Amino acid sequence: MQAVKEEVHHSPGYYVKKRFFSNITAVAGLVVVIIAVIVAILGYLIMPDSTPNADDGSVYVKLKPPGYEVTFLKKHKNIPQHKPSFFEKMLFGLPSEYTIVPIKSYQVNRETLEVTYIMEGVTNKDDSPKKEKYSLVAAVKSLYVGELNGLKNLSNAEKFNGKPYYTEGEKVFYIDYEGKINQTTKAEIISEFEQKNIEKRTFLLGTDKQGRDLLSRLILGTRISLGIGLVAVFISVILGVTLGSLAGFFGGKIDYAINFLMTIVWSIPQIMLVIVISLALGRGVLGAFIALGLTTWVEIARLVRGEIMAIKEKQYIEAARALGLSNFRIVFRHILPNLFGPLIVMISSNFAAAILTEAGLSFLGMGAQPPTPSWGMMVSEGKDFIGSDTGLGVHLIFYPSMAICLLVLAFNLLGNGLRDAYDPKTLVK
Repeated sequence: MQAVKEEVHHSPGYYVKKRFFSNITAVAGLVVVIIAVIVAILGYLIMPDSTPNADDGSVYVKLKPPGYEVTFLKKHKNIPQHKPSFFEKMLFGLPSEYTIVPIKSYQVNRETLEVTYIMEGVTNKDDSPKKEKYSLVAAVKSLYVGELNGLKNLSNAEKFNGKPYYTEGEKVFYIDYEGKINQTTKAEIISEFEQKNIEKRTFLLGTDKQGRDLLSRLILGTRISLGIGLVAVFISVILGVTLGSLAGFFGGKIDYAINFLMTIVWSIPQIMLVIVISLALGRGVLGAFIALGLTTWVEIARLVRGEIMAIKEKQYIEAARALGLSNFRIVFRHILPNLFGPLIVMISSNFAAAILTEAGLSFLGMGAQPPTPSWGMMVSEGKDFIGSDTGLGVHLIFYPSMAICLLVLAFNLLGNGLRDAYDPKTLVK
């Protein structure tokens, strides 16, 4: 006898995953979103400029094109430096210990350093590059900046002669920013200078109007855009699901009141409402977070309300009521889980809308405030160079614009893919 082949049955989740991963564009969108999330989490750890807000720049190298290379002299700041932990650096960055100056060349003597600047507008009377001499110790070490007479442990003040360091043969004695006397040698000073105080940088995407690394600010802008989208979606989901559930399940006057509120919010243009709320809360990232969350909940509330009104009349809901289950448990344990698919699709669409709206707010100066990097603000800085004969600054508008387009497109492709995946009418390949 011919064996009868058993029919294999799978869960609905199996077919959802199969439909989704057979959609190439949706998978591509998911890959871009995952990469953006990884970049946003790592943040300062992968940025060329890991200072807070990627703000370590020099106006003398402003508006340089992609691939620009320069040598910096790094002069030690005479201030206490906090050594952050790994997670502090990842989340908040590492403050720079140095002030950077672009130089053309340098020459090290036993105790002094002579550098030739490449600063625009900083030249000698004959227009030759300006040269300047520094104390090598002052460039390398973080020195005490107060009055030496106030130091209790300074027994040989006459040798310092009012300066926070002095040399004695090959030995160098200096007072650090904590007021402690330290000893080193000239050879060690020169060696440390070569290792730590001269840096060659390549700006892969060029520099902005303040001479800051555009790539670093673009990477940190990913965190701002995704962070605002995440908080805005979280607020909108909480409000939308709560109000939509109340309106759909209870109906009556509650449904009428919530519907009236939704109609009012829906009738006002979203960008206008966001601007009003952000101005009321104060300009900045926090105001943008809350403003976007308070204006994107209506779509979710309408979706939840409509679905609950259809589901609450089904027999299993009547059975739950007959068993004496509370309204809270019926809604959150037996109705809302059925809305998971449509909600995921709505959330991905709202995420893309939140990123676009935040970029618009920052472009208008009502979102993230300087020096916090935001893609919209970076586009705003570059708009002044559109049509410029010099061609400078075009990269300021190109790269952040491409980042916004790519991330919004990725979320839209992801949302469309999820919509098709949760649609049982879509054929499984």
